[in-house]
Amino acid sequence: MTLQQQDDVISKAPPLGSKKETDEGALPGSRDGGSGGITTTSPGADSDRNLIEYGGQIALDPALEKRLRRKFDRTLIVLVFLAYMLAFLDRSNIGNARLAKMNEDLGFADAHFQWLLTIFYIPYILFEPCAVMWKLLPPHIWAAITVATWGLASTLQAAAFNWEGLMVCRWFLAMAEASFAPGVPYLLSFFYRRKELGLRIGIFFSAAPLATTFAGALAFAITDSKTGIAPWRLLFLVEGAPTILLAAVLFFYLPDSPETAKFLTPQEKEAARSRAILQSGTEGKARLGSIQWKEVIEAFESLQTVIPALMYFSCNVSFSSLPVFLPSILTTMGFSQVGAQGLTAPPYFLAFLVCIGTTYLADKTQQRGIIIMILSVIGGIGYILLAVTTTSTAVRYTGVFLAASGVFPAIANVLPWTLNNQGTDTKRGVGIAILNIIGQCGPLLGTRLFPESAMPHYTTGMATCAAFMVLNALLAAGLRWHFARKNKKLEEEEETGRRPSNDTSNGCNMAATKVESEMQGTLGYRYVL
Repeated sequence: MTLQQQDDVISKAPPLGSKKETDEGALPGSRDGGSGGITTTSPGADSDRNLIEYGGQIALDPALEKRLRRKFDRTLIVLVFLAYMLAFLDRSNIGNARLAKMNEDLGFADAHFQWLLTIFYIPYILFEPCAVMWKLLPPHIWAAITVATWGLASTLQAAAFNWEGLMVCRWFLAMAEASFAPGVPYLLSFFYRRKELGLRIGIFFSAAPLATTFAGALAFAITDSKTGIAPWRLLFLVEGAPTILLAAVLFFYLPDSPETAKFLTPQEKEAARSRAILQSGTEGKARLGSIQWKEVIEAFESLQTVIPALMYFSCNVSFSSLPVFLPSILTTMGFSQVGAQGLTAPPYFLAFLVCIGTTYLADKTQQRGIIIMILSVIGGIGYILLAVTTTSTAVRYTGVFLAASGVFPAIANVLPWTLNNQGTDTKRGVGIAILNIIGQCGPLLGTRLFPESAMPHYTTGMATCAAFMVLNALLAAGLRWHFARKNKKLEEEEETGRRPSNDTSNGCNMAATKVESEMQGTLGYRYVL
């Protein structure tokens, strides 16, 4: 998109909060049709106007944007956070059920349990392309269907009377989760701008370590209850039922797009519409319901699609295995089953805090690659300590802290890095789908790294996870270098006039006050490093 095209797109947006449009529907600050000059409005002329003019480009009133973000946070983020927290409980409670003697009651061996873990990720891979359904169907309908499906599948595990029944439930559980969770970051990209997105994805993803923080204690409280139901069956019932209830809440309260959100005022909806234009060149509702197939092909050909997917694969080798096997790992350190469940909480709570802190820092600095490298090295060191230390419980437990606070936050930053550097809605959808299709193959390996035969130290599994975290750091370094080269090329093109960065018509110097572009191919667009 050229600079003139960018101006044309912006000029189509209606003025925020005003009752009538300016001449020919142009925004305050857009070019006027005849002279190519800048239309300006005095601050007191219309107090409802919330657009600030910057040398022919526009930016929203910061106070209005802040109010919008808070409303989105209180509704959208809370809902998807709760959904993912319940998803992680429903996904990972199979490990707690194992400790509650599920294997013995149903009469299957450890090899069968390994398959209960592996089967989850086969449909998770197969149904990853369903992430684009967030763009093709109203999100509140899609979310309600998928959440209700996995809630029902999770609850029905309580009724299983053999290994085969559990396998069927795990299949549908994974199928529904794959259709929901991987697409949520893509959904959030319709509501939040580039420098706002990372923190919100970090909050969403932090539901995983937070769920694991109290999952052990919750599982112990449930399975220790004196009822006529087998403890592991009660666990599946109690943790699955709230998910079904949440599906109904999502159907009625999850917004489909910013400007159709019921909790926004008319003025805020106008602001949301203009944010969408600044972000993608089209209004929010127009961004749903279609896919640009040319952009699909372009996304497949770019390194910013392939390398993050390999990074996600590397992280998922560790991420998939740690929550399931950590109680067993802690048991081999000499702790009782009750103690092991309790000791899983502190490392995961730290990971929860680091997820939010690092995504916030990356948004502020726009240096996500460096943060991913640091987190990957921290996680790798943790796994190395677990692999090489066989006698010191304190050192091994320290390794658990480092592993958890490296792996979870690394993924929380990989997800927004993918979306930040895909310049259109279609490319973002393809990027997140490819990320998950390739990345979710990692758990196929990760869930097979900790067999009972490798007890008590699981040396091979720990060393493998360490190697993949180091690989993740190297991939992040390479991708950051690639983006830095592309940014340098964009700057050179603007300086030489191929992408003009100044417009001095009517004495206005656009270079003095640049407004960051979020649309690939427009003036000022840069890749997030």
